[in-house]
Amino acid sequence: MLQAFALGAIAQSSLILSGFLPFVVRIPDRIIGIIAGFGAGALIAAVAFDLVPEAVSLVEVALWFLVGAAIFIVADRIIEERFGGDSGGGGPLGIVLGSVVDGVPESLIFGIQLATGIPLSVAFLFAVFVSNVPQALAPSAELKDTGWKLGRMLLMWGSVVLACGVASALGFLAADSVDDVTGARAAAIAAGGLLAMLTASLVPFAYQKGGSGAAVGTVVGFCASLAMS
Repeated sequence: MLQAFALGAIAQSSLILSGFLPFVVRIPDRIIGIIAGFGAGALIAAVAFDLVPEAVSLVEVALWFLVGAAIFIVADRIIEERFGGDSGGGGPLGIVLGSVVDGVPESLIFGIQLATGIPLSVAFLFAVFVSNVPQALAPSAELKDTGWKLGRMLLMWGSVVLACGVASALGFLAADSVDDVTGARAAAIAAGGLLAMLTASLVPFAYQKGGSGAAVGTVVGFCASLAMS
């Protein structure tokens, strides 16, 4: 179980690095937009080639996709009502929320695979680690500009990483205790939440900051993730 916890946390640890970077390096908005586009492309490829194949049937995929999308939409609405308006934090925090909706089910999958003896894809782990960088860097830079301090930023991303580690450990316990547990539903929920986040937050954010460069970044990110898959 400890191994599963460590796996889930390490896979998402690049979120903390991404929260730290804007405080030590000044990154132009256009570059942030291009990086965000790269992350969007990588995540689209992850949905298509790593998360969707986990599911069993088309009906099940559609159902759990909608569950994942609903989780994101409801939570995003709450965040918009709490942090939107003049605070300027609703959009970036929506992307942070997408990291949670994606990372927690993704970590469940890691724990389940570890418990059931399914070989872990090094390429998939690497893709998760790398795609988290632009996915977290973009909102971190935006939140810094709205007045967030380093300690608050690291606490937020550290909490996400901790939650993912716990989710991986719970996935391990579930698969170790119950027969026929697979990561199919968790993968579909993660995929649905990701697609909703991409549409509502990350892709508009990338284009707003990076313009046409974000479009090129999206294509490059998709191809890079496809190559790793």
